[in-house]
Amino acid sequence: MSRLLSRRAITSIARRSAGNWPSSSLFLASRGIHSSSPSFATVAAAEISGSRPAEVHNLVQGKWSASNSWNWIVDPLNGEQFIKVAEVQEADIEPFLESLSKCPKYGLHNPLRSQERYLMYGDISAKAASMLAQPEVSDFFTRLIQRVSPKSYKQALAEVIVSQKFLENFSGDQVRFLARSFAIPGNHLGQQSHGYRWPYGPVAIITPFNFPLEIPLLQLMGALYMGNKPILKVDSKVSIVMEQILRLLHECGLPREDADFINSDGITMNKFLLKANPQMTLFTGSSRVAEKLAADLKGRVKLEDAGFDWKVLGPDVQEVDYVAWVCDQDAYACSGQKCSAQSILFMHENWASSGLIPKMKDLAERRKLEDLTIGPVLTVTTESMREHIEKLLEIPGAKLLFGGEPLENHSIPKVYGALKPTAVFIPLHEILKDYNFELVTREIFGPFQIITDYKQVELQMVLDACERMHAHLTAAVVSNDPLFLQEVLGRSVNGTTYAGIRARTTGAPQNHWFGPAGDPRGAGIGTPEAIKLVWSCHREIIYDIGPLPHHWELPPPT
Repeated sequence: MSRLLSRRAITSIARRSAGNWPSSSLFLASRGIHSSSPSFATVAAAEISGSRPAEVHNLVQGKWSASNSWNWIVDPLNGEQFIKVAEVQEADIEPFLESLSKCPKYGLHNPLRSQERYLMYGDISAKAASMLAQPEVSDFFTRLIQRVSPKSYKQALAEVIVSQKFLENFSGDQVRFLARSFAIPGNHLGQQSHGYRWPYGPVAIITPFNFPLEIPLLQLMGALYMGNKPILKVDSKVSIVMEQILRLLHECGLPREDADFINSDGITMNKFLLKANPQMTLFTGSSRVAEKLAADLKGRVKLEDAGFDWKVLGPDVQEVDYVAWVCDQDAYACSGQKCSAQSILFMHENWASSGLIPKMKDLAERRKLEDLTIGPVLTVTTESMREHIEKLLEIPGAKLLFGGEPLENHSIPKVYGALKPTAVFIPLHEILKDYNFELVTREIFGPFQIITDYKQVELQMVLDACERMHAHLTAAVVSNDPLFLQEVLGRSVNGTTYAGIRARTTGAPQNHWFGPAGDPRGAGIGTPEAIKLVWSCHREIIYDIGPLPHHWELPPPT
């Protein structure tokens, strides 16, 4: 029988994850600030509960505002209503439409106008990075992430660290360096062409629940750096995190009118976008919604949609314990709720006797709800995941390697999933059959993966499977064999691909591009290249000031 997790138990989970949740901060007034809370904060993460709910407001035209309609968010650990979100209805979107319409297509700044704002954003980034590096601020956001998107303290902290380092990277002059232009000599005296990175102006950002700080913050700042005015929509289940980081940014000098923040359901947001007609919309999330937005907005989108991400183990078996650990992290960290999570593992026949699968099973069984190394699945129910497993097991030769059972002794509400880390083996030749392929490659955004094996002569079949997949976000080729790497890397397309014996599928640090490939709408995140690609377009200005040649005469018509 499941048992209800008390608020004391929830606090205990976080304490065991981090080691030192301050007991004096427990469950005070919902909007009151605990003595150790940062100066900008309007909540204390440890105090948010059903009896003392937090509130999330909207930001429009420089002002925080409530709403006539409140959407209650259910605590993913015990089912209590613990956060109420001021949700904007269709009848209430006019102020947001008006706000976005005030931004011209040439942006709030560009290489030829209001250039001092590039410096301003360098200063804002420096101040925000400094604040986010403070232990009490870092801990505040880590625990807030844990409350709304339950994951281990270390996983939540990693998100905060990446965000802090990103802001650090774009301090000082680094924002204006994003707008670096070039000049080409013309055909004659006085002629010169200049290429500029130009903003879109009014833009929109829509981000999912699984990284409540990192994804929306990095895309928001990238949009602002290049001179755009964004409206930000985050999944309401986790929008409290971005509400708080916006308050931090305001304290660091971000003009309140530069970015709007809206909470709404998907239908209302879709209608807003159709009426607002932003010059560009960045969407991170499901492929289904991405394709609808691309059609609705006539292609004016950048997409980082979901991915069925693959890992190929090459013929050179080595470092088995390490490879098993990385496979476990890739598939089951954050309960598998990463767009880069390992969805399918292609294992060379040489690994069959290595003990890899038993080691992965042992590692998966270490995960437990008490420290949130396994936890609620926020978009897929337990029932639907088990139904999917049953369908897979009907395929000839399929077998359950481990998991497949619901978590025990918990109070995770039924609207969410609660599944033990799971792996299903399916023969490669069965995966490639037309009537199996769509089922096998269906992305399950939870602690679930497919495992198969292949013989050396079947490598072409593995590459065929990778070619047929429709999304190409991340991949890993686990081998130090240079010829094997060359073959697989040269015949695949995934945008962020790790190669070598330490290769993984997950990981979106601030130091390299993260995003899909093979789609002209693909969006990246984190790096200067990603920011310039997503948040600016190329503009060419050809200066041709003369003088005219001596004795110029009117030529005949051509």
